[in-house]
Amino acid sequence: MGVKLEVFRMALYLSFPVSMFWISNQAEYFEEYVVKRKRQLFPPERETVSAVLVFQSVCKVY
Repeated sequence: MGVKLEVFRMALYLSFPVSMFWISNQAEYFEEYVVKRKRQLFPPERETVSAVLVFQSVCKVY
C-alpha cells in the first residue's frame, strides 16, 4: 500500500499546479471580468471617442 500511496501523492503534487496553471491561462474565463474592471477604472471620455479608437484598432494595417 505504501508504494501506491506514494504514486497517488506524486500524481496529485504534479497535476494540481499544472491544472491551476492551465486554468489561469484560459483568457475566455477572465476576459469579461477584465473588460468590466478596465471600464470601471478608466471610463471612456465620450462614446464617440471610444468608437473611433475601436474602429482604428480594428482597421490597423499590418
